[in-house]
Amino acid sequence: MNRSAVSIPSNIAEGAGRNTDKDFNNFLGVALGSSFELDTQLVISNKLEYVNDQDFQKTEKELEHLQNMIVKLKLSLNSK
Repeated sequence: MNRSAVSIPSNIAEGAGRNTDKDFNNFLGVALGSSFELDTQLVISNKLEYVNDQDFQKTEKELEHLQNMIVKLKLSLNSK
């Protein structure tokens, strides 16, 4: 879970440092993939009762918000 969580902002930062929107968009895609990986791990952790329902729901909501922001940024890059 730590690797997935660190991968999200790391890929966004690396992509932002690239010279083209196409490269940035690609790294946003990797970040989005990592966010879905983290989401899957969170669900599994909740099912195995490592994460309680209240923490799960809060984190799930925050992660969904982050995913929506990444998707909107990708869409804005694609519309240029």
